Amino acid sequence: MTVTHRRDSVPSPEQTAGPEPTTGQKDPKKAAMSGWIGSALEYYDFALYSLAATLLFPTIFFPTENPTVGIIASLATYAVGYVSRPLGAVILGAYGDRHGRKKVLVFAMLLMGFATFAVGLLPTYGQVGLLAPVLLVILRLIQGFAVAGELGGASAMIVEHSPDAKRGFFASFSLQGTQVGSILATAVLIPLAAFLPDEQFHSWGWRLPFLLSAVVIVAGYVIRRRVEEPPAYLAQSDDAGAKRRFPLVDLLRTHPWVLVRCIIMTFTNVIGMATLIFGVSFATQKGYGIGFSSSEFLWVTLAANVAAVLTIPLFGALSDKIGRRTLMVAGGIAGGLLTVGYLWAIEQRSLPLVFLCVVIVQGILFQMWNATFATFFQEQFPMRMRVTGFAVSQNIGLMIASFFPSLFTAIAPPGSANIPLVIGLTTLGICAVSAVATLMSSDTKGKSLEDLEAR
Repeated sequence: MTVTHRRDSVPSPEQTAGPEPTTGQKDPKKAAMSGWIGSALEYYDFALYSLAATLLFPTIFFPTENPTVGIIASLATYAVGYVSRPLGAVILGAYGDRHGRKKVLVFAMLLMGFATFAVGLLPTYGQVGLLAPVLLVILRLIQGFAVAGELGGASAMIVEHSPDAKRGFFASFSLQGTQVGSILATAVLIPLAAFLPDEQFHSWGWRLPFLLSAVVIVAGYVIRRRVEEPPAYLAQSDDAGAKRRFPLVDLLRTHPWVLVRCIIMTFTNVIGMATLIFGVSFATQKGYGIGFSSSEFLWVTLAANVAAVLTIPLFGALSDKIGRRTLMVAGGIAGGLLTVGYLWAIEQRSLPLVFLCVVIVQGILFQMWNATFATFFQEQFPMRMRVTGFAVSQNIGLMIASFFPSLFTAIAPPGSANIPLVIGLTTLGICAVSAVATLMSSDTKGKSLEDLEAR
């Protein structure tokens, strides 16, 4: 994606005198570009681990005679990254609300780059025994802590820079960036898995994508340091009373039910957990006996993410026209329902049908929700707690949702019957609960940030 910089006129002395609400220049294109690039780099790291947890780590870090135990253990370390996210949301959210959106985004990206690079240097279970998975878990915790501040800070930055009529469109680019990051992670793994012998891929080839995250450490600092804080945030930052309030305490005191509803809405991510996490294990792990290769499902994952990149800005723009709630409810319910068909296609061992279903479920239907939720969540909270409210609700919800793949493996282990129906209906039920929480939330269609702030 290419985003051009707007050429602003030379500011007058009144514009540069101080951080008043009307001073400075909102620059939604520059903010969107920063959010897009930063999210792409940071989610490259996070998605890379997610893929490795399903395709590689069960044998590298968790060798066991029981395939079910190995799969559950590896998926549990995937979930561990979400356990630390609420703590990161509280600390980094408070930092972003009290000290600036830009500062928290720079710190989060540098920390993520360090943790992912270190995963590429880890010894295996065969080399150091139990120390290997212990170190893996520690680094995954750091990853989760770091990523907790990314989307909340990036989307707040974009929303506060954007014109009211295009908030959904501009904010969707940070979500598009997360999908691009997943594409980059998949694109790096595909040639390694395809061209390296399995023994070399599992011994050293898998390390290369993790070591490439060193680029994040440099790129993150350069990119994020160039973005200006939103003028309205700078004006509020002079409020000494706002600085005295700790955002989490303020959030729990003034917006507890908004927080609960946003947590429940986040459960719609179960669609991705069922398709791109459990679905990959179902298709490729020997215990299930389906027989797809790792490289085949890297291509399936890539197809889903490419479709998402194309549809996210469209749904973001559409949400500005028809409202966020309609898209979130429709996408969640339809995506949950068609998860049954996607898993059935895997069970039928039809790769073309798998590609078709994953594009529909993950690339289109889920993106109706995914492209819209960040803007909707940001609109539910006032500016003084916007990063914290978003980060805490999203990351608590994702922490709970991250255990869904392990739950799916437990209720539908290798050898069980009707796996597509069991997992698909469970996914639909969770999406229905999320839809109810969405319908109970305030509609933000046609409202300016000032209107929402006053509410």
